[in-house]
Amino acid sequence: MRLEFLIIDPQNDFSDAPGAALPVPGASADAERLAQALNRLGDRIAEIHVTLDTHQLVDIAHPIFWQDADAQQPAPFTQITVADVENGVWRPFRTEHRQRALDYVRALRDNGRYTLTIWPPHCLIGTWGHGVMPVVTEALRHWEETGFTRVDYVTKGHNPWTEHYSAVQADVPDRADPGTQLNTHLIRTLEQADLVALSGQALSHCVANTVRDIADCFGQESIRKLVLIEDTSSPVPGFEELAWQFLRDMKQRGMKSAKAAEFLRG
Repeated sequence: MRLEFLIIDPQNDFSDAPGAALPVPGASADAERLAQALNRLGDRIAEIHVTLDTHQLVDIAHPIFWQDADAQQPAPFTQITVADVENGVWRPFRTEHRQRALDYVRALRDNGRYTLTIWPPHCLIGTWGHGVMPVVTEALRHWEETGFTRVDYVTKGHNPWTEHYSAVQADVPDRADPGTQLNTHLIRTLEQADLVALSGQALSHCVANTVRDIADCFGQESIRKLVLIEDTSSPVPGFEELAWQFLRDMKQRGMKSAKAAEFLRG
């Protein structure tokens, strides 16, 4: 049996450790359970894919990009609607970006993704927050050392013009940037596995969108290969219902779930 892991954004800025920019309550304990599962399964794992949310300060979903009529930036977790941009409630810091920003929020609305949410700057390249949580880093390194192999790290989110919750495509793909478009290589690689264990942060956003996008590209039989390690992923506070809806939807489609300590035990 070919077992692969897909670990979505297991990064310091999503931990609940001091200094995390966007802490997800429970994420550090999730990481401990994930590391224990990785160490237990060891050489039974054929491949591990780890996605890394990857940003710079100037980003359409960060406060610095926007200002109101008084030149004040939006507070984190502000939601910016099409009407807000059309009516000048929020406007880009650089006036020449207005049309592109307006096109973006309209595209988000039309494709049924989230309303544009302003997040605290997080997972900035070169910072502690961009790194993988230490306990997971240690487990990944142990797997590489004992198997003389390499973790497949997949970066996403670097394009400043679009959110990139899903690890396999941006919310609004940029035609000029292949990195925002559907990652067919990763999807086809996962589809060749017999079992794909899913983990990471956050359950309400990046995990939910990644798994939905993968499932949409898989055939129905392949969706049954997906197993969410449920106690290694938690939702962003205030967005819990999005996580529970994701679980309901995907289980109806054939995704399974398991506890970390029980997954493939025996």
